[in-house]
Amino acid sequence: MSTTEQLEEPAEREGSEEAEVRATSPAARRRSGIAVGAVLLLACGVFAAYALAGSRDTGAAPRPEAPARGAAAEVTYEVLGKGTADITYRGPGGEAAAVVANAALPWRKTVSVPAGAAPIVQVTLGENGGTASCTLAVRGRHIQRATASGAFGRTTCGGGAPETAEGAH
Repeated sequence: MSTTEQLEEPAEREGSEEAEVRATSPAARRRSGIAVGAVLLLACGVFAAYALAGSRDTGAAPRPEAPARGAAAEVTYEVLGKGTADITYRGPGGEAAAVVANAALPWRKTVSVPAGAAPIVQVTLGENGGTASCTLAVRGRHIQRATASGAFGRTTCGGGAPETAEGAH
């Protein structure tokens, strides 16, 4: 029996030495490199998917969706007071501001603002000062009122971007 045991022991050593030699061969290294690359690529994909899903689950602000073509909201800007003021407001283009210099007060303008563009009106009084207030209404619903006073007094009224017509209540 001891002879058999002695014969098996060298055979085990030879097998492990052959496995060691095979593991360091160029083909084995290439296969292990490909396997490691595949695992890293999979890990990156899982991480990216987790990051995308995680931004929705953590209460992060959702990305604004592109407004539907042709969808717009009726916005009414109004500036009350006496005298004149410089008025800047978001017009129908959505991105470009419209400017009215030395507008006679009271002043009122209704425009169609594209969905996804936040309505805003800014009022700047001249060197003679005075008092002026701006108001903002979206689809007839009052959103904000603010007042400016004194020489070169400034105020701004703004609101969130109107929803598309289908999403409006």
